[in-house]
Amino acid sequence: MLRMNVSTRPALLEPARHTPVVYEADVCVLGGSCTGLFAAIRAARLGARVVIVEKDNCFGGVATTAMVNVWHSLWDTLGERQIIAGLTEETMDRLDRRGAMRRHERTNPSRGFTFNSEELKIELDELAREARLKIYLHTQFVAPILEDGRLVAVAIENKSGRGAIRARMFIDATGDADLVARLGGETYFANQLQPATACVRVGGWATLGEAGKRVGDLIREHGPARDLPPTFAWGGLVPGSDTYMLAATRVHGINPADADQLTHGEIEGRRQIRAILDILREAAPESRLSIEALPSRLGLRESRHVRAVYSLTGDEVLSGASFPDAVVQSCYRVDIHHQDKPGITLRYLDGTEEYHRPGYPSERRRWRPETPTNPTFYQVPYRCLLPRGVPGNVIVAGRMIDMDPLAHAAVRVMVNMNQTGEAAGVAAVLALDSAGGFPTVNTDTLREALRRGGSAL
Repeated sequence: MLRMNVSTRPALLEPARHTPVVYEADVCVLGGSCTGLFAAIRAARLGARVVIVEKDNCFGGVATTAMVNVWHSLWDTLGERQIIAGLTEETMDRLDRRGAMRRHERTNPSRGFTFNSEELKIELDELAREARLKIYLHTQFVAPILEDGRLVAVAIENKSGRGAIRARMFIDATGDADLVARLGGETYFANQLQPATACVRVGGWATLGEAGKRVGDLIREHGPARDLPPTFAWGGLVPGSDTYMLAATRVHGINPADADQLTHGEIEGRRQIRAILDILREAAPESRLSIEALPSRLGLRESRHVRAVYSLTGDEVLSGASFPDAVVQSCYRVDIHHQDKPGITLRYLDGTEEYHRPGYPSERRRWRPETPTNPTFYQVPYRCLLPRGVPGNVIVAGRMIDMDPLAHAAVRVMVNMNQTGEAAGVAAVLALDSAGGFPTVNTDTLREALRRGGSAL
């Protein structure tokens, strides 16, 4: 029986319970986005016994359940040097063999690959099966379990009830640093979290005719009457399909780490999708548009961050800084989706900057004077993945790593987060033989192990 506990706010006192240990592993990964799955696969390929916990019904995160079907270039800004490889490249090559992926120019700043998100779901299943992972889908991380100050297990809940997973190393790939936060580690939120986007896959797109080329203009013209914020519209046909993936919504002012705000954001995103399609149908009355798929989660750009051993700065990104413990390489531009004003700001490594405001000419300028040479890529150090205030057998991977808002606006994209997962997975295996855990992993050894596994460091 549950009893009321006297406190400043109503609460219930749960009786003590015996929680069965449902699995024991070397490495436990919380979160099954590509970031988390790639962490699990890299650890398993090195011989570790790995379990992965995912709250949804599939792997892939933003790339599948949020339907954002674009990954960025694996090459530097000049298209001369491949700076990213590993499981990102391997996965795209596998989709290519199935005709489920389209390559773009190496120097395209907006997209390197467009893929079929549904095919990706199945391909990720295959990768997980080949790695012999223990998989828990439809499973929610509940709480950490500590003994003598060390994390020894995590409590989970699923259709079978509550259980515990014991492991020696833990990777927090939840996107919101849920494990670190519940351990009492140091976390923070940016002053203005970047807004979220709900994508949609639309059938009958070709029947729009000329209206299909004016989506952004139509939303700007008719959106205010439907309470739509100023926005940009982008998308494209899904490879191997005549369905169009459209990203044109803008959900402002929500913190995805807050349950009530996340709920509001999900519903608001779907409301905006319907309003946009109504606008298109009115503009092209003879069209035959249909919603083929809605995302099972918002496309989230930012929520909780960890305070780590090191915080990457925007200046370091834009100057192409290198680090002896680098585990991520990228050339993706700074891409700030503003909360406090309409539009986005794009800042490039060549010193130029563009501000795009819906319905207005783009503003182009330089953010720094011209220089004889420009950096062509930047790096992210391993130290950004090491959270403060938690046991040494915990590491993070994903958008919650420690970086200032300018750096986050560049580093947050999936091809970069995939690399943080691979680094965390390899580090977990190395940490198994280290009494100090993740903070004492030799980063030269880590980088060499990543290279042997296919990374382009």
